[in-house]
Amino acid sequence: MFFKLSKTDSKTKARLGVIHTPHGDIDSPFFMPVGTRATVRTLSSEDLHGIGASIELSNAYHLYIRPGLDVIENAGGLHKFMNWNNPILTDSGGYQVFSLTKLRKITDEGVKFQSHFDGKPHFLTPEDVMHIQKILGSDMVMPLDECAPYPCERKPAEEALIRTTAWAKRSKEHFYKTGMRDRGQRLFGIVQGATHKDLRERSARELLEIGFDGYAIGGVSVGEPVKDMFETLDWVMPLMPENAPRYFMGIGMPDQIVKAVGLGIDMFDTVLPTRFGRYGTAFTSKGRVNIHNGEFIKDLSPVDDACDCVTCRNYTRSYIRHLFNVDEILGLRLLAYHNVYFYIKLMGRIREAIAQDCYGQFQKDFLTTYQSDLLAGI
Repeated sequence: MFFKLSKTDSKTKARLGVIHTPHGDIDSPFFMPVGTRATVRTLSSEDLHGIGASIELSNAYHLYIRPGLDVIENAGGLHKFMNWNNPILTDSGGYQVFSLTKLRKITDEGVKFQSHFDGKPHFLTPEDVMHIQKILGSDMVMPLDECAPYPCERKPAEEALIRTTAWAKRSKEHFYKTGMRDRGQRLFGIVQGATHKDLRERSARELLEIGFDGYAIGGVSVGEPVKDMFETLDWVMPLMPENAPRYFMGIGMPDQIVKAVGLGIDMFDTVLPTRFGRYGTAFTSKGRVNIHNGEFIKDLSPVDDACDCVTCRNYTRSYIRHLFNVDEILGLRLLAYHNVYFYIKLMGRIREAIAQDCYGQFQKDFLTTYQSDLLAGI
């Protein structure tokens, strides 16, 4: 069994579960630090183990471009290449390819595009993307899909949906034909449909008819208002099966994760912890803190009084601000470490609240302390 649901909170739709993979079990809900190019920026595998991360996300498109499949295959797969023995989910790279608006052409057969790195032409089919992820050896794999932009009129959104469904079916056929399922890999379907209710519902139903190990809500966090992003969940979640994990792709801010868990989401990823950390922004229990601010020049308190990570136990806001001002890489690393730790520990608190059947109160308390706009309506 790939996914086992163990408990649902009595007052919300928050759920506890376990995902079983060849590289270990993962308690859900969980957050995946993003190692796009086979590394979570500024952090080592040892750092991630120390933080308590149970899974990492990498990107098939970027790894296909660099270092190339031959390099990773020579190393014995992505786990060995990056020295990470825990589970890995690989995104297909569909979002990255479709963001190259001027460098790609979409057809029903696949995507022709120029590498963002050296401009060389490539053509990838859904079957090619499965082949790439077979070589990578990731535990959870995503099919090639067409991510509609925001805003997106109904006709192009429907065309993207039709293509996504067709590609999902081809991906599944290739997934089974080439023995990926027998190797322990698991395949997700990706719900598209932009901000159109009937298209989102249609996409979900069509993917359920095909049948996948898990279901992801894609095409979100592409510029749409947060209200519209969560409206997508209102449309889709009633259609999602209980016995499969639900993945909200690319989401998001800590308060967004807390709210989405209450709606029944199990899996999350975002580059924000490391990206924000590199630019001097820390996530804390009371919201975001910009370490560049002058108020921290002589502030000898930790980044977050409520945090017990290595950064907060040993370094002050004053010192970290100094590191950023003199362009020392240690500053980036310390904040990235803290931010990823904050996300991982937040997921632990979330799971504990669900286990104690008090997620509704936890949600209200967290959003209040975090000073979140999402508290309205909770």
